[in-house]
Amino acid sequence: MENLNKKTVAILATNGFEESELREPKKALENAGADVHIVSLESGEIKSWSDGNWSQSYKVDKTLSEVDQKDYNALVLPGGQINPDILRNDKNAVSFVKSFFDNHKPVAAICHGPWLLAEAGVLKGRKITSYSSIKTDMINAGANWVDEEVVVDSGLVTSRNPDDLPAFNAKIVEEVYEGKHEEQTA
Repeated sequence: MENLNKKTVAILATNGFEESELREPKKALENAGADVHIVSLESGEIKSWSDGNWSQSYKVDKTLSEVDQKDYNALVLPGGQINPDILRNDKNAVSFVKSFFDNHKPVAAICHGPWLLAEAGVLKGRKITSYSSIKTDMINAGANWVDEEVVVDSGLVTSRNPDDLPAFNAKIVEEVYEGKHEEQTA
């Protein structure tokens, strides 16, 4: 397994994130040695969604107003329907996402998480996957959408749903280990 010591990764989320899509990537990155921060719109805790119901709360490490992409080596965007829909309506969240592309850093998005990528305008010509119900949104944003468990396109990692987490997590760790990708751009 890659050693991610001295690497710091942001997970951008708010209330309504799919619990496993935050918990499992966080655990995989930490097990590989990374320092992982949950970044959100407000301080305190954010509530997850699991099996069609509200679930556990997770402590927010940093608010969006306290961070900059310079603080991080990579960004993870969990899905769930509620979480990315709220975040894509926040201009600071969208700018934060875009800044990782502007600086060629790895970004990983799963399920409905790619909605934020579409809002940030970073999908044109990129090969990605997502939850199937947002396929048209991804295509309309200029992406080359495919139905695969995990897709990597120059530092951008995408997956469809929680069933894909083992492959998604392995690729996140690999991309963070590799570092900046010059082709990773907006």
